[in-house]
Amino acid sequence: MSVELNERERIIIDRLSADGSVSVGALARDLGLSEVTIRGDLRELEDKGWINRKRGGATASIHRVILERQRLFPERKNAIARAAANLVQDGDVIMIEAGTTTSLIARYLAEKQDIHIVTNSTLVFSYARMHPNLQITMTGGEFRRSTESMVGPIALETIERVNVRLAFVGTDGFTVERGMTTHLIEGAEIVKAMKARAQTTVLVADSSKYGRFGFINVLPLSSMDLILTDSGLEEKTESELSEAGINIKRA
Repeated sequence: MSVELNERERIIIDRLSADGSVSVGALARDLGLSEVTIRGDLRELEDKGWINRKRGGATASIHRVILERQRLFPERKNAIARAAANLVQDGDVIMIEAGTTTSLIARYLAEKQDIHIVTNSTLVFSYARMHPNLQITMTGGEFRRSTESMVGPIALETIERVNVRLAFVGTDGFTVERGMTTHLIEGAEIVKAMKARAQTTVLVADSSKYGRFGFINVLPLSSMDLILTDSGLEEKTESELSEAGINIKRA
């Protein structure tokens, strides 16, 4: 899936995330364009992996929750993903957990050589599958549409069988006091399993997630070897994290 969208394509994706489907006629009317132009836009979006066309319109190819998350802070997320990819060396075996920021890392590995990715993310698979220098191992498991992830005992068993140099994980929120948190127990188990099988574990999270917390505790921030975030993180917050002994870097 390509995340590069022009302004009109973003309007269409915004409509999809709000309504779940779009019609050619309504889009043409609302945007003041011909139906021929709108059909061309929908073909482009289908080629990029965002939508599934149907007679008279289109539906999203991924869950609406994922669409909404991908719309938030795209510049920040891409900067973090690029910085994360820079940590990867030719010949590395890495793990990437499911998430809208973590999955973007695969986009920036295209110039690397002989990279083996172990992942529970179908988004990572969609980004990496076209690059012959990226070998992909999917964990298997039970598919969760709302997170585009594979979870459960089969996914955990796969992770527990491998050893990697780097693991990139995400979070729904993080604070010094509560550490990493998430809304899904299954996701917390995946993060813990990846941490256990990696030499180095990197948390990638945009600055908007600091101060937020989910239902489930995952791991303390001190268990992360590095936190990669963006320039939006307040200097006061960065100082608090550093004083707590947490290694943090802004992309």
